[in-house]
Amino acid sequence: MRPVVRLNLGGVIMFMCGTVRDEVKRWLSEAEWDLGNAEILYREGRWNATAFYSHQAGEKAVKALLYSVNEAPWGHSVRILLERYFKKAGVGRDEGLLRCARELDMHYVLSRYPNAHPAGTPHEAYDEATARKALNAARRIIEYVKEVLRA
Repeated sequence: MRPVVRLNLGGVIMFMCGTVRDEVKRWLSEAEWDLGNAEILYREGRWNATAFYSHQAGEKAVKALLYSVNEAPWGHSVRILLERYFKKAGVGRDEGLLRCARELDMHYVLSRYPNAHPAGTPHEAYDEATARKALNAARRIIEYVKEVLRA
């Protein structure tokens, strides 16, 4: 049985299961699951939900990277998380990857909340092209994370 570590960080309770390597695998697995959800939602024409789950997939994949370099993965901005990884790992910034991260960050709030739009709802505001762009950005980030973790 893997040990479970309970962390109380500023009143937020988090759990780490097993080793850091186990935690990396756990986060990457959930990123891939969310990407699968985004793909299902895309096929069903649920454009705003596709974009949101794409963001979640990218965020969780980058959090796996941060765990791999013993960095606490706090926050929801894929771009900020990725920049923290580049700095901590001592690797050059990948501008293409950062563009993907910026694309995903736009959908964290806009894809879900009606009051983030001047009129209408998120499901009315999103279209197939927007959802496809978010999905492709998430795929690119997950591919990068898998490449790094294999090395």
